[in-house]
Amino acid sequence: MKQQPVIYQKIRDAVEAIQKKTSLVPEIGLVLGSGLGAVAQKMVDSVTIPYTDIPHFHGTSVEGHAGQMIIGRFHGVPTVILQGRFHRYEGYEMEEVVFPTRTVCGLGIKTLILTNAAGGINTRYRPGDLMVIEDHLNLMGDNPLKGPNLTELGPRFPDLSEAYSKSCIEVIDMAAAELNIPLHHGVYVGLLGPTYETPAEVRMLRTLGGDSVGMSTVPESIAANHLGVRVAGISCITNVAAGLSPHKLTHQEVIDNSKLSVDKLVLLLEKVIPRLVHKPGA
Repeated sequence: MKQQPVIYQKIRDAVEAIQKKTSLVPEIGLVLGSGLGAVAQKMVDSVTIPYTDIPHFHGTSVEGHAGQMIIGRFHGVPTVILQGRFHRYEGYEMEEVVFPTRTVCGLGIKTLILTNAAGGINTRYRPGDLMVIEDHLNLMGDNPLKGPNLTELGPRFPDLSEAYSKSCIEVIDMAAAELNIPLHHGVYVGLLGPTYETPAEVRMLRTLGGDSVGMSTVPESIAANHLGVRVAGISCITNVAAGLSPHKLTHQEVIDNSKLSVDKLVLLLEKVIPRLVHKPGA
């Protein structure tokens, strides 16, 4: 009998442990960024599993990340929420950073929605704005697919020409228009962190075409695309980037300002998620 690669077996361990706690097969996966945990309160008939109860997961160490998985129904749609994520700057290897993403994909989701708290590089952005991610710049100096390729997960050289699904973006745009929620479109820049950017770095990122900046999302998008799961992304702008404001940036500002976005994000997801349910042949 062929022995499975270690990472693949770890994913199976985590998936099987979760499936022992619920029989629900999620259609949608949702990752919540810093301070956005209130979205999870809309789940019904749900089971909450602390990360520490899932094999090969870790507890979270960053304020605003609860560190738990919630599986239930979000406006009738079977959904799994990751309330809290792991970051490369915490000292985790990329394989660990994307392990939760690979696990929820292993549960059977068809679409992964990534949310984050981000700084606004684009000078038109203000705290409380929402930006749908059209593309990203991976400036983390790392990639979750480095090393031997796991053919059980995906191809050696996955295509990222549509890292964020155009069909998902169309659904998000339509829902935002119906709700009269202003929505920016832009490029998310993923940096290693944990320091915030210098004003010179922000000017560089704007020159490169970046609109928002953060320390997450990019690895998860790459890992999900590798697995053939379509990805949507939404940045909640919590602050203007360094050099655009006279104030110093703090994580508390990020947490506090995420509250400006969360109500709009909840309204948007309530309309979007039921429309993203996969239809055979679609």
